[in-house]
Amino acid sequence: MALASSWDAWLPLALILILVLLIKGGFQARAFCLTVVAIVGFNDGVLARTLKRTVDRPRPHQALNDVRVVDLAKAKPRLLAVFRPVKVKLSRPNLVDVEGRSFPSSHTVNLFSAALVAVCFFGRRAAWGFALAALVSYSRIYVGAHWPSDIVVSIFLGLGSTLVLLTALELLWRRCSSRWLPVIHDRHPRLFAA
Repeated sequence: MALASSWDAWLPLALILILVLLIKGGFQARAFCLTVVAIVGFNDGVLARTLKRTVDRPRPHQALNDVRVVDLAKAKPRLLAVFRPVKVKLSRPNLVDVEGRSFPSSHTVNLFSAALVAVCFFGRRAAWGFALAALVSYSRIYVGAHWPSDIVVSIFLGLGSTLVLLTALELLWRRCSSRWLPVIHDRHPRLFAA
């Protein structure tokens, strides 16, 4: 669960996957990459960050005694921590030394957003992304970083925001791509195929 919850461990692999899709993929793969980066960037940088500051809810391990906190051992690159024993401790609240806020869960918002974008571009073949998003979301509760209610609401926030943004991007593509990119628009009149 600590590995599933560690964005630092997975970031290099995610960047490699995006680079491969951008270089080797066709229009659909490239459009997917650009769309997912834009939507996750908005959801993480604007939606989640604004709500975290506004709600200002402490994490479980910051608010309660004896909450199990699970983390990977220190390692550079972070993925190498998989080969070391996991750190498990019980919390001792200290609201002075805050390391982020609980609501919403950025991991959950971002991964459910990415999964929904993948399904819009690749159809049922990409539905496994929701299982990955659910695993990571559960891991955030398991490691003591989020309350269960944070996760449930974050799923709906991520999916709702993504649906609005996907609709806006599709409308923008249909209206503007024929003028700006007529050759590409003729081959791809819709942004996503699924």
